[in-house]
Parts: sequence; C-alpha cells; structure tokens
Amino acid sequence: MKGYMILFFISIAVYVQAQKRVASLGVIGDTTDVQTKTSGGVALIGGGGDVPGAFKWMIKKSGGGNVVVIRASSNYLYNRTIDSLGKVASVETLLIDSRELANNPEVERVIRNAEMLFITGGDQSNYMNFWRATKTADAINYLLNVKKVPVGGTSAGCAILTGLYYSGETGSATAAALKNPYDSLVTLYNNDLLHPPFLKHVISDQHYVARKRQGRHMAFMARIITDWKIYPKGIAPDERTAVCIDEKGQAQVYGEGKAYFLITKDPPEQCAPGKPVEWKANQQAVKVYELQGTPQGNGHFSVADFSVNKAKGGKWYFWWVENGLLKERLQ
Repeated sequence: MKGYMILFFISIAVYVQAQKRVASLGVIGDTTDVQTKTSGGVALIGGGGDVPGAFKWMIKKSGGGNVVVIRASSNYLYNRTIDSLGKVASVETLLIDSRELANNPEVERVIRNAEMLFITGGDQSNYMNFWRATKTADAINYLLNVKKVPVGGTSAGCAILTGLYYSGETGSATAAALKNPYDSLVTLYNNDLLHPPFLKHVISDQHYVARKRQGRHMAFMARIITDWKIYPKGIAPDERTAVCIDEKGQAQVYGEGKAYFLITKDPPEQCAPGKPVEWKANQQAVKVYELQGTPQGNGHFSVADFSVNKAKGGKWYFWWVENGLLKERLQ
C-alpha cells in the first residue's frame, strides 16, 4: 500500500508541474536545463507504430539531455515510451494547437532547451497552419541547424520534416493523383516551414507500402518538377520503419518494414490539369533504392548527395508512369 501511495503522490507532483508549464501535457524527470554533448540528425518515421531503434538512435545523439515531444492534436503521451528506451534527464510533451501558443515565449524556450525533439503523428496541415512562420518553427530550425540535436517525426511529423512537403489540408491524396496531378487534394509547399539539413529538395511520404502511396508520391514529384523546376528526391519509410540520417547525411533504416529513396533526373512528358501523368523516360523516369529495416539499423544510403555508388544493402528499381499508372522493374 505504501508503494502505491508513493506512486500516487509522484503522479500528482508531475501533473502539477505540467499544469504550471504552458502547453505541457505531462513531464517525466527533471526539466532543469542541462548541457550535454549532442550530434545532429533527422529520423523520418513512417507511422503505424513505434520504432524503438530510432528512439534509441536519437537518445544516444541527445547525450541524455531533455527530450521534448510536440503535437497539435490529441493528448497521447510518448513520455514513458521514450524514457523506457534510454537514460534522459526528462521527457515532456507539449500540445501546440494554436498560433498563439506557437508564438508563446515559454513554448519557444522549452523547445530551444531540448537536446532531442520528436514531432508526433496527426494532421500535418495543423502543423503548417499553427506553426509556420512562428517562434515554434524558428525554435525547431534552431535545433536542426544551430544547436544540432536529433529531431524525429512520425507520420504527419515525418511529412513536415523535409523542405518540400505535402500538407493534406484538403484531404488525403491517393494514387488517383496520377490521373490528375492538379486535383485539389494535391497540396504541395516549398521550403516555407522547416529546414532540415540535406533535405531542402526532398519530399517524404509515409505509411508507404501499407497505404499504397507510391503513386501519389510520383504525382507529387511530377508536380514539383513542372511547377518549380526542381528535380526533387524522395524518402519514404513504410509503417513501423524509420530512416535515420546522421549529421553527415548518411542514413540507415530501422524497424520492421522497408524504406525507399527516389531520384529524379528527367521531366514528365505530361503533367497538366485534368490529364493523366506520362513520365516514361525510356522506362527509367525515377531511380528507386529499396532498403529493408532491422531493429539495429540496416544498409546505407547517402542522403547528403543521393549517390547511387554509395548505396549498400538494398536493391535498385526503375519506376515510371504510363497513362496515369505506375510501372516498375528491377534495374
């Protein structure tokens, strides 16, 4: 009985501490600012379940400092999950669900003091609408590019962790986007939110194989080439899978599923409103590298330069589009 009472009072103390902190949903540990040796990195997680190896990778890079989790909806906490996977000073979850909170100086301070940041799933259009051009976005970019700490995101959090991103603000696009790449569901943005190293001209996608999103990803890239004259790269982890990119731009794949790295070099032959995408380039429109994840991390891909010669542990495909239908073959 005495043990239960102790746990009860600890829980009450944590609740009271969280209530005193702006936007806080809960805290584990001591949030006093600490100084640890960190190294930068980005973890792109495909959603559909946790990837313990990716969390351990980020915790190691954090030096055991303060971990902050941010979200824009729901009250689900990753606190205990993260705390159970490695030694950290604290884990705190913030619910930043308005532009007012996103511009709150205390919220900004908590994020800037983090040695590790994790962006949860949900709806990436909320992140865009609530956080873009705010102190929260500035603080995240500070962590990514100045303080150089590990930053991860799952599902919607992964979607905004590349310079080019799909917002999903009008609904979820599917492979049908290849039949009309200018459908109202295809909402794309160019480097106006977060600025992670090596990912300026990359667009991610998530739940990739599970939700058959290869076709819509191709539609996104066809639009980017057509509209912005940028030849994008793609990174796409499947569910329960993470692409962990270190401070030198070198990636491994953690988890249960596969991840895909896409390289474009030729423009689509047709990408126009109301018309199906044609993107053949002699059946070599997009070069794709497939890597299977493992719990400890597998393979190697150089996100720093997307060099085909540095890729190890996977296999290459060519993808192309004929009359709005995705085709593929092994290289």
